[in-house]
Amino acid sequence: MAAVTVRGLSVDPLASLMAPPESETPEERDKRFRREEEARNISNIIDEELNRERKVPKPVKILLLGQSESGKSTTLKMFQLMHSPKVFANERASWKAIIYLNIVRSLHLIMDAMAQAPMKDDLLQDGDGTTVQEFPGLSQEHLMLKRRLSPLVQVESALIRRLSPVQHGEREPDESEESPSGASLKEVAVNAAAQWKECFRSLAGSGRILKNELDWDDPNDPGRLLHCCSGDMIRLWKDPSIQQLLKKLEIHMENHAGFFLNALERVTAPGYLPTDDDILRARLKTLGVSEHRFRVNAGVGLVKDWRVYDVGGQRCQRAAWVPYFDDVDAIIFLAPISAFDQMLEEDPKVNRLLDSFQLWSSLVANELLSDTKIILFLNKYDIFKAKIEAGVRLADYVTSYKERPNDVSSTSEYLKRKFAMLMKTHSIKPRIFHCHFTTVTDTTSTTYILGHLQNTLMHQNLEDCSLT
Repeated sequence: MAAVTVRGLSVDPLASLMAPPESETPEERDKRFRREEEARNISNIIDEELNRERKVPKPVKILLLGQSESGKSTTLKMFQLMHSPKVFANERASWKAIIYLNIVRSLHLIMDAMAQAPMKDDLLQDGDGTTVQEFPGLSQEHLMLKRRLSPLVQVESALIRRLSPVQHGEREPDESEESPSGASLKEVAVNAAAQWKECFRSLAGSGRILKNELDWDDPNDPGRLLHCCSGDMIRLWKDPSIQQLLKKLEIHMENHAGFFLNALERVTAPGYLPTDDDILRARLKTLGVSEHRFRVNAGVGLVKDWRVYDVGGQRCQRAAWVPYFDDVDAIIFLAPISAFDQMLEEDPKVNRLLDSFQLWSSLVANELLSDTKIILFLNKYDIFKAKIEAGVRLADYVTSYKERPNDVSSTSEYLKRKFAMLMKTHSIKPRIFHCHFTTVTDTTSTTYILGHLQNTLMHQNLEDCSLT
């Protein structure tokens, strides 16, 4: 503020404003001094706190995005396995219960399919005596197996009650809508903020965990019942008529998340403890935001805090993505290319691959993310490869593919170019296209990819902090 000259004297208006009143008494002056001293102390404390915050390196933040069942939760588990192996190991008992739930739900899918098939004795014949059948017929042995496996419905209910206890005003899982087998049609989901792992960890003491002795004291222990039913489950799953029925109904169990039917003898054995691969393959639908924190040695005597966020991918949850865009270092976008022949569960009219195209386009076009590194994981490549090799035609679902060769190399490279083109078209400014074909349940390849990404982000972060 400029000084004002009055009759030859320079007067500072601010100094005049801040000057004490001429009539100030000694007591008032002492009070003013104390107030000024207190204000200076508060200001110094704030300055010191700001200086400390500047000196503490900000955490590296990674956001995992993609539609539901794209592999985000599995990628989050991979980060945990890489950087918090002890925590990962201590959660094996909890994941064992989820694997049991996955097995039971797979068996219910089979039993629901059986409800659509006729008995062999009821099959119609045409005029020349030839059997006319839309589905393979079931025998009395099939029905007997189904009856013997009916207690699995109660196993599922017991596991869901453990997983989603009624507390804090929450509703009990909705099982009113039932399939022919008596199973709930709706997949059970847990809030990411809920301590669901504690519900199962408390059922096994720490000593048992170390000894791989995870049998629960409860006589209705799901593990015991699954072990007793193991032989019947294996017979039903491997039965040629059941396999033919599933194929006729286009139910590809092997492509479902949480598939363990080919390992029933192992995972239902007494003393079974989930392996790392089992935990990565286990399926549990989560709602909301999951966060994993870990520390990484960045060299030069610096340890960096990392935070990885898995944000729900269902359409109703995508509005929750935007608040996490601020100050994020990188986004891993997972597009499950194996789903090119599937529709969204929440909107059966929308193709899942088309939905990934649209999500990717809106993401790279977001102004808040114009300077953010975005890495594309074309995920579930193993299932994609199996489908193409089995003769499923990409052009039947992606019409722009037209008459190109329907081999794995041509189809996968086309999808990669498609995502690259969408990035180039919709990005606000030029970007580097980072893309990997992934099977995030494959620990070796995924560890390599995430390790490379980690090193890149660490170097970038150190440069931003002027430490390189």
